[in-house]
Amino acid sequence: MKNILNQLYQYKKLSKPEAKQILIKIARGAFNEAHLASFMTVFMMRPITVDELAGFREALLELAIKVDLSEYNTIDIVGTGGDGKDTFNISTITSFVVAGTGQKVAKHGNYSVSSKSGSSDMLQSFGYEFTNNEATLRSHLEKANICFLHAPKFHPAMKAVGPTRKALALKTFFNMLGPLVNPSSPQNLMLGTFNLEIARLYNYILQDEKSQYGIIHGLDGYDEISLTSGFKLFTKSGEQLINPEDNGLERISQSEIYGGNSVEDAAKIFKNIIEGKGTKAQNSVVLANAAYALKIIDKNLTFEEAYNTAEGSLLGGKASQCLHKLITNCSS
Repeated sequence: MKNILNQLYQYKKLSKPEAKQILIKIARGAFNEAHLASFMTVFMMRPITVDELAGFREALLELAIKVDLSEYNTIDIVGTGGDGKDTFNISTITSFVVAGTGQKVAKHGNYSVSSKSGSSDMLQSFGYEFTNNEATLRSHLEKANICFLHAPKFHPAMKAVGPTRKALALKTFFNMLGPLVNPSSPQNLMLGTFNLEIARLYNYILQDEKSQYGIIHGLDGYDEISLTSGFKLFTKSGEQLINPEDNGLERISQSEIYGGNSVEDAAKIFKNIIEGKGTKAQNSVVLANAAYALKIIDKNLTFEEAYNTAEGSLLGGKASQCLHKLITNCSS
């Protein structure tokens, strides 16, 4: 690692094969914590390249425990995290809303590193038991239209960097990798990024793959559609700038989508929204994200059609039923 770090400190870039091999060595515990921290810090000090990110991704997917859910035409709705906005768990609630419309969701997630509550923190607080058993995950999809893939259960390689990431408590390139390494390889992806550069990297990496995708970057730094500003949307068809008003929605303030100071706070907000008791602002944000997820699955849907379908799921209790089935029926 010393030689690698010296090269990187001299502003040299890694090729895709080099990046892949380094991450494989990291996964095997070949480097100490100080070297790992230094390595991660390099990519906080300068932009990561397409080849570097693609190489890291290839290594994680190669080392991952795979599950085959291809018959279900699943979607993953996930952000990089690390946007520092302390919102409620928008992508997680959105996933249940989409599941409530009848679509199959294979949600990939993890504990929070740089925010109060990640998707894994949330589901664990409700009593969900993480699993990497393919038959169990299939059963969850059949019964609840959603299954949850807790990243550490599928990416043993991440164990080697867990303590260092936790100690740093900062967004690293591993935040960038999370949305790209769902071990079930969903056919549809809605990915959020905390900056525009990463959105473009994702677009370069995914544009030649079979999956349908939408990559979202809020212009004020959110890794999801926040309705606090416009957002960039990247798909295979190109790049768009979309403002809330373009979809007939009102702009909201950051304080209206605050997620609380703890997992307990976040869980209370989550349950309130998914039970149909959210504020207008909270509901609008969730439904806007769900609408775009539905449009990724079915390109022929208009935004209004998708939004109305999502609204029926949230306010009609279907999203809440999916959560209940996942937590109660699937763990019994």
